[in-house]
Amino acid sequence: MLFASFGAMVGGLMMFWAAGTKLARGFEVLFAGGQEDYVGAAIMMATDSLLFGVVLVVFAYAIAFGFVFQLSETSRKRLPAWMHIQGVAELKVTLVQVILVYLTVDFATDISEPGDRLSWETLVMPIAILLLSGALVLMSWSQGRRETSDP
Repeated sequence: MLFASFGAMVGGLMMFWAAGTKLARGFEVLFAGGQEDYVGAAIMMATDSLLFGVVLVVFAYAIAFGFVFQLSETSRKRLPAWMHIQGVAELKVTLVQVILVYLTVDFATDISEPGDRLSWETLVMPIAILLLSGALVLMSWSQGRRETSDP
């Protein structure tokens, strides 16, 4: 579990680096008097990378302090509520929520890229987002039923 947490943290740092290079390239194009369309796309791609980096860092924390290390009660109370992981089921729901946000931002990034790439294949991502949203609703209903049936 600690190895998985470390890998997620390294992946998050790599995504932050990738976002920085995309922003730097956007600045380069902007100040060279280049395509303004590319600058907007570069910002969206950097946002996409930053978001995924944050997701990986949060998961690294959740795995490390949810399953490997035990925090003292006072330290745990100082953390925001969203960082309190109770178990694998909660981690799964959080993962699906994060994937939905990531896919939505990724779709917006794809749409904002310069060029005419709109076709029927463009609908694959929103359909996947819709199906995952339905799965999340079903997971939440299932989780609610388990909690009410427990004595």
